[in-house]
Amino acid sequence: MILTTLIQQTPFQNEPFTNFSLEENKQAMYAALSKVKQELGKTYPLVIGDEKLFTEEQTISINPGNVDEVIGSVSKGSKELAEKAMQEALKTFETWKKVPPAERAAYLFKAADLMRQRKHEFSAYLIYESGKNWAEADADTAEAIDFLEFYAREMIRLSETSLHQPLTKIEGEENHITYIPLGVGIVISPFNFPLAIMAGTTVAAIVSGNTVVLKPADATPVIAAKFVELMDEVGLPAGVLNFMPGDGIEVGEYLVEHPQTRFISFTGSRAVGCRIYERASKVQPGQLWLKRVIAEMGGKDGIVVDETADLDAAAGAIVASAFGFQGQKCSAGSRAIIVESVYDQVVEKVTNLTKQLAVGLPEENHPIGPVIDQRSVDKIMSYIEIGKTEGRLLTGGSRASGNGFYIEPTVFADVAPKARIMQEEIFGPVLALAKATDWQEAIDIYNDTDYGLTGAYHSQDEERIAYALEHMHCGNLYINKKCTGALVGAHPFGGFNMSGTDSKAGGYDYLLLFTQAKLKSRKIVYK
Repeated sequence: MILTTLIQQTPFQNEPFTNFSLEENKQAMYAALSKVKQELGKTYPLVIGDEKLFTEEQTISINPGNVDEVIGSVSKGSKELAEKAMQEALKTFETWKKVPPAERAAYLFKAADLMRQRKHEFSAYLIYESGKNWAEADADTAEAIDFLEFYAREMIRLSETSLHQPLTKIEGEENHITYIPLGVGIVISPFNFPLAIMAGTTVAAIVSGNTVVLKPADATPVIAAKFVELMDEVGLPAGVLNFMPGDGIEVGEYLVEHPQTRFISFTGSRAVGCRIYERASKVQPGQLWLKRVIAEMGGKDGIVVDETADLDAAAGAIVASAFGFQGQKCSAGSRAIIVESVYDQVVEKVTNLTKQLAVGLPEENHPIGPVIDQRSVDKIMSYIEIGKTEGRLLTGGSRASGNGFYIEPTVFADVAPKARIMQEEIFGPVLALAKATDWQEAIDIYNDTDYGLTGAYHSQDEERIAYALEHMHCGNLYINKKCTGALVGAHPFGGFNMSGTDSKAGGYDYLLLFTQAKLKSRKIVYK
């Protein structure tokens, strides 16, 4: 408890990214990759309370960059086991909700410390299982550490400040607000940030006093299993975190619709998010509350460039935003809208930069690795074929060589604002470039989408920047930067419209989503 207090008293700082140009860091990563490679192929159990259950049916996780390599086999849950996990979580909630906030936070601080010590090992699992290159994996692990540290601090702050929240004073009364946990939550995590988002959404719920049933992404269950092992290692009480991989309908939808589910934290596609929102809204027999849904559902993000911008910086931001982790980010800048007077210059710069991106094995640290699975390949290649009818192909457009799910980074120019590749989320290495007559039309084109997650505006004109800050409709807007790479604490993350519930993960009000405010009012009796 003393350690928790000391940590809380020091300012929060983001976990630094590793500089792999330094030989010692490079060798440390090679050592971690070698160590983890020796551990591949293990079998992982479900975790329900203090039971570790191995089932006959398993999910086989493979390396998307080398499909002959098995990362691990993870036991699959069923409706019956999901029900068992729910009952265990319900039982444990009755004790966990009474644990003091600082004590709950201490588990997160311990986990952050252990993950920091094993940072490259966690990154190596990300490289093998999700296909991230070194920098992307390192950033994912760093963000997971940040979430653990940040939410632990926030729970302590929230528990302390709630007692002193300024309420209107009424003579003869004592009034104050406390924030109490909700109950059992279902966390459904994505493949694209299989450590950071999975861990962040899970521990935000747990540190707030809730218990969790975690259903990880089918494509990346091993990294989730390693995180569950970590939380067990730091002594998190059994039943607080229950691990339930399984089918989206049999396990996922069953838990979403369960009358005892109090909230669902989901990150994934628009289609699945909307279905969860719909199914969670129906009050089931015996249900005593309206379920809370915290959803992040993707985007069709873009970068606007006017004629006053630093064109080299803008082109670099466009390419980094479009092709980081093969475009498999909800914040990926899959479109750019460029003012016509500098359009040809930016198009040339973007094309040249994209052509320099080598495709290959993530463990060998190529800039571009594989997409996550064959289904993604099929979807992305179908959009590339659509793009060939909607724009001018500048580079890419085909599968790339290698024993994995490789696709060339692809750029289309002269794409109309209403074209499908300008409107629909592709979630792959495909970039659409559109021309605007002036900067205001460019912003209008940017806003013409169902989504509203991230965006960027490149300009040196302060009046235009002020206009963009006011009128570009998205949850996270960046000026003269790329539109990816939100940092915990500095860039609370969440979007508008069909991008989700704008929950602002990594922000100072995020934990409120996992709590409910209780007013305690007492009449003062004078004697």
